[in-house]
Amino acid sequence: MQGAPSAMKSTVFHGWWMVAGCMVVATVAWSFGLYGPSVYLHTISQMHDWSIGLVSSALTLAFLVNASILSFVGSAISKYGPQRVMALGAAVMASGFIAMSAITQVWHVYASFALMGLGWACLSTTAITSSLAPWFDRHQGRAVSTAMLGASIGGMVGVPILLALIGAFGFSIAVLVVAAIILITVWPISFFIMRRHPQDLGLYPDGIVPTNNTPISAPRTWTRAAALSTTALRTVTLAFGVALMVQIGFLTHQVSLLLPAIGASGTALCVTLAAVLAFLGRILLARFSDHLDVRLIACGVLVNAAVSLSLGAFFNEHTWALIIAVLGFGLSAGSITTLPPLIVRREFGAASFGAIFGIAAMLMQLMSSLGPAFFGVLFDLSGGYQLPLGLAAGLNFFAAAVVMRGRQTSIQTTS
Repeated sequence: MQGAPSAMKSTVFHGWWMVAGCMVVATVAWSFGLYGPSVYLHTISQMHDWSIGLVSSALTLAFLVNASILSFVGSAISKYGPQRVMALGAAVMASGFIAMSAITQVWHVYASFALMGLGWACLSTTAITSSLAPWFDRHQGRAVSTAMLGASIGGMVGVPILLALIGAFGFSIAVLVVAAIILITVWPISFFIMRRHPQDLGLYPDGIVPTNNTPISAPRTWTRAAALSTTALRTVTLAFGVALMVQIGFLTHQVSLLLPAIGASGTALCVTLAAVLAFLGRILLARFSDHLDVRLIACGVLVNAAVSLSLGAFFNEHTWALIIAVLGFGLSAGSITTLPPLIVRREFGAASFGAIFGIAAMLMQLMSSLGPAFFGVLFDLSGGYQLPLGLAAGLNFFAAAVVMRGRQTSIQTTS
């Protein structure tokens, strides 16, 4: 049927197939792009007798490369659709692992990690939320939160899969298998499931046909400069840039925090339980985010993270406090990643979401890349984790206050 979009009867609205596809993409991207580097860092250092600091600097480069192009990823998906962007991202990320399999010199580490970071940007939170933004209005919270469950799944399965592959085949073959996994999963999803707009299939957002009584108004479009001039976007960017800096720093150091207190097996169990709680946190967000004020939810999530860190800071001599700190922070960790796009989508609408959230995500990622150094430098200066945990708790309380400041002036545009 040609012409205007029509209501196509289908058992499942195609937007939910998009959500399922994005969940798989997130599982792959987070397994090998965020949680995998801890394995690559250790293995490459051991194989070539290079210092951890040297290899870590290549990982920092990967995060900076990732951050530098996020604003372009959102705009590219809005302009060209997710099919091309995700397919290209998978190819670039896979090429990084192919290069990683042939590392013989230090510069090879930097090149392969940079390619990994570049490709991951096209499969990141920005890519996923920009892909889903045109497809959902009423159910945006459920859609995005459900898709981002893949990030939590990646946190639970990524490292065990990598360790099993390396144990069975060695590092070089293992990363080639990773490259194949990325292409085999992401390419079919990109080409056969992802679509730019529901109207391309004769559908409407949420799969709901507007009634004659439904007022239809043109969505407001935003330039990046106009959006960045608003208190709404500034508060989201600042609050979650700070919160993600704390999160990445804490997650990087949580093993070092726990090991002296509960040993290797206890640490592994605690970190796994924290990942499970992050998964449950995202499920709760999917269940309630469409019905509640997402800034209020964000405030609660950030305060929970702050209280958890405070326990670790002020009762660090007690094992129970450290365990509760890691588990309590885990409950917030998944939602801290998922909430920024939900707030931006709700307050700025779908029309300019890719460009707006892309620039916000770039700024947040740049701030978050300071997290490991924040914890590491403060640990070296103070000789323990009490100071970094205490300051991190204070930063999360500050972030919660900033989120609520933005609520007073939020835009609440329609999509």
